[in-house]
Amino acid sequence: CAPGAKLHTARSRNDQVATDTRLYCRTEIDEILEKVRGLQRALVMKAREYADAMMPGYTHLQRAQPVTMGHHLLAYVEMLNRDADRLKDCRRRLNVSPLGSGAIAGSTICLDRHGIAVELGFDAVTENSMDAIADRDYIMETLFDLAVIGAHLSRLSEDVILWCTAEFGFATLSDAHTTGSSLMPQKKNPDVAELTRGKTGRLYGNLTAVMVAVKGLPLTYNRDLQEDKEPLFDSIDTIKLALDVNAEMIAAMTVNTERALEAASDPMLLATDLADYLVRRGVPFRQAHELVGKAVAMSISTGTPLHQLSDDQFASISDAYGTDARSVFELTKAFSQRTNPGAPNSENTCRRIAYWENVLSK
Repeated sequence: CAPGAKLHTARSRNDQVATDTRLYCRTEIDEILEKVRGLQRALVMKAREYADAMMPGYTHLQRAQPVTMGHHLLAYVEMLNRDADRLKDCRRRLNVSPLGSGAIAGSTICLDRHGIAVELGFDAVTENSMDAIADRDYIMETLFDLAVIGAHLSRLSEDVILWCTAEFGFATLSDAHTTGSSLMPQKKNPDVAELTRGKTGRLYGNLTAVMVAVKGLPLTYNRDLQEDKEPLFDSIDTIKLALDVNAEMIAAMTVNTERALEAASDPMLLATDLADYLVRRGVPFRQAHELVGKAVAMSISTGTPLHQLSDDQFASISDAYGTDARSVFELTKAFSQRTNPGAPNSENTCRRIAYWENVLSK
């Protein structure tokens, strides 16, 4: 008998496909992890370049408090690090060999499952033949992890899209990552960011497709399970492309530091600092919040910028305000006081940049 005729012994398409799919996921996760690191490197490089570039931070898409472009970009590095941790954890869970489980109940032929697992680079073997064949958790988990990466890329894309508008004007993308309009010659559209934002929907759809396919299946194998492949392949191809092109886009992006500083210099962004000033003078924060609200209302009603209210105007609101109240609105001084861990002052930002440069160089 030819050796090839014996290869099918004690094996089924079921355990072979399950094994191959796990090997595929393992290999692709390793590649995706490197691409995540590539985007992190681009973000850290850009954060280093604009570590001290002041800009407004936003909540509800309204100007909130001053931050820096460096601090803002590092937020995405932190997100991507969690994404990488999830993928590593997923890889650990899927790196178990189902080979030898047969179609459902193993085989009467004694196999060295552990030896085969070692040769294929698996950490262990599955312990229940039915679960080994029916299990698609690792595919759903992989798709979930990729969908979360997509969510983070979509959020980054939305920030970039806003920054590149004339209304914000904080950033400019390279010609390689934008397109012109077929009608309006002045347009420079952020197509890479928009396509990334749009492709996140298909990552979500692929995850949903597999979860729905699995949800009503009795043990063990059903032909429905062949529907796991197309969504898996598509999500992996999509996320790899998105990570690569976003790394290129961020690396080539330029920041309009003057425009960003102008926006960050809005005195209203330091209203909370004014409340903190009152707290340091012994005013309970809830009361301080109310007193600053009155100062803001006076600023609006009189058409006087908040930082230009007079001592008399502040005093008319409350004698808790001192003659040094306006010193709060010195942006550089106010920013330097944000020294708590995780706050965006220059020292914290540069320390975190150095940390990531060291981690990502290994």
